[in-house]
Amino acid sequence: MLTVLLLLWPVAAALLLHFFKGRAARVPALGAALVELALAAYAALTFNANNSGQFSFDLNWIPSAGIHFAVGMDGLSLLLVLLTAVLVPVILLSAFRRNFENESVFYALVLFMQTGLIGVFTAQDAFLFYFMWEVALIPIYFLAGVWGGVNRARVTFKFFLYTIIGSLFMLAGFVYLYFQTGPAADGLSAHNSALASFYALNLPAETQVWLFWLIFAAFAVKMPIFPFHTWQPDTYTEAPAPATMLLSGIMLKMGIYGCMRWLLPVVPMGVDYWQNLILILAIIGIIYGAIIAIRQQDVKRLIAYSSLSHVGLMIAGVFSLTQMGLQGAAIQMLAHGVNVVGMFFIADAIERRTGTRNIADLGGLTRKAPVLTVCFLVLLLGTVALPLTNGFVGEFLLLAGVYQFNAWMGAVAGVTIILGAVYLLRMFQRVMLGPDSSFTETFTDLTGAELALLVPLIVLVFWIGLFPNTFLHLSEGSVLNILNEVVKR
Repeated sequence: MLTVLLLLWPVAAALLLHFFKGRAARVPALGAALVELALAAYAALTFNANNSGQFSFDLNWIPSAGIHFAVGMDGLSLLLVLLTAVLVPVILLSAFRRNFENESVFYALVLFMQTGLIGVFTAQDAFLFYFMWEVALIPIYFLAGVWGGVNRARVTFKFFLYTIIGSLFMLAGFVYLYFQTGPAADGLSAHNSALASFYALNLPAETQVWLFWLIFAAFAVKMPIFPFHTWQPDTYTEAPAPATMLLSGIMLKMGIYGCMRWLLPVVPMGVDYWQNLILILAIIGIIYGAIIAIRQQDVKRLIAYSSLSHVGLMIAGVFSLTQMGLQGAAIQMLAHGVNVVGMFFIADAIERRTGTRNIADLGGLTRKAPVLTVCFLVLLLGTVALPLTNGFVGEFLLLAGVYQFNAWMGAVAGVTIILGAVYLLRMFQRVMLGPDSSFTETFTDLTGAELALLVPLIVLVFWIGLFPNTFLHLSEGSVLNILNEVVKR
C-alpha cells in the first residue's frame, strides 16, 4: 500500500490546492511535497535490497482485458522515486521566488506531474505504465505552454507533438505484445499486460527487430537521443525555471528508465541487432551536445545542451549491456538530476537579479556574491565529474561499461569529460570571475531561503560522490535481474 499512497497523495493534495487562492497555495503545496518525501524516505529505510519487488499492490483494474493496477518497487524504481521526492520540494521552493498567475493551478500541476512520474517508475503493467507516461506529459505541457516565454506556444506544441507521436508508437508496440501473451492468472481474459508476461515472451528475432523501434520511439524522444532532441533546447529555454527543472531533473529519466525496464528485457534480440547504431547515435549526441554548448551565449541554453551531452553518455552505458554501464546509468540519473536542477536554479537566480542570461553581458558577479559563487562552483564541478563529487562515480562506471563493450567507443565517449570542462568552466569564468559588468555593483548574494534550497543539493553532490555504495547497493539487484533477462534469451 505504500506505493499506492505515494501515488495518490500528490493527487489528493493537488485537488485540495484549488481551495487556496494566489500565494496561499504555496505552503500547502510544499507541505504536501515534504509529506511525499517522508513517505519515500520511509520506503528507502524499510527497503530490503536483497529482494526484488517490494511494496507491491495489485488491483484487477479491467478484468475483461487482463489489465491490472499493479505497482511495486525494486531498487531501480526506488532510486528514481527518491529522486522525484527530493527534487519536487526543491522545485516548488524555487518557484516561490517568482509570482505566477493562478498559482494554485501552477502548483497543482506540479503535484499531478509528480504522481505521473512516480507511476512511471513503479508500474508493473504495460497499459498502466503508458497511462502514467501520459499523466506526466499533460501537466508539463500546460506548465510550459501557459507560464513559458514569448515563444512558448510554438515551442510547447513542438514538444507535445514529438512526445505524443513517440507515445503512440510505444502504445502500438504494447498492444502487439499484449496479443502475444497468454490468459491472465484469473482466467477472466485471453491476454494480459503484466510486465512479467512481457518478459516471458519468446518472440522471433525478426519480430523483435522492428518491434524495438515501436517501443524505443517514446524513450528516444523523452531522453532525448540524437537526432530526436530538437525539441529540447527550445523547450528548456522557453519553459519557466520550475518546469525546466522538472523536465531536465526528472522527466528525461523516464526514457532511460523505460529502456532499462521495458526495452532491454522485452526485445533483447532487437536490442542486440540495433545496439551498435544506438551507441553511435548516443556518442554523436555526446560530442554534438558538447560542441554546441561551447558556442552558446545563453546560460540556460548552454545547460540544456550540456544535459543533452550527459544523457548521451547514459544511453551509451545502458546499451553497452554491461553491469558497469547499467549501474553507471542508475547512479548517474541521480547525480544528473541533482546537478542540473541546481544549475538551472542558479541560472534563474542570476536572471532574476540582472534581467539577462547572456554570458557576454555578465561578469564580476563573485565580488558581490561569494556564497553564490561557491554553490555554483560545487554544482558545476559535480557536473564536470570531478573526483569525490556525484558526477564522477556515474561517469566512471558509464565510460568503463562502454569501454568494456568497445574500446574505441569508450575512448570517443570519454571526450565528454574534456569538452564538459571547457564549456562549463569557461561559462563560470566569464559570468562570475570575468571583468566587472554593469550588474556587478547592484548584484546581491543568495538569500537565506535560496541557500537553504541549495544546501540539500550540495550535500547530495558529496554524499553520492563519497559514499556511492549507499545508492549502488540499492540498484545492483535490479540491474542484475535485467541483465539476466537479456542474457537468458
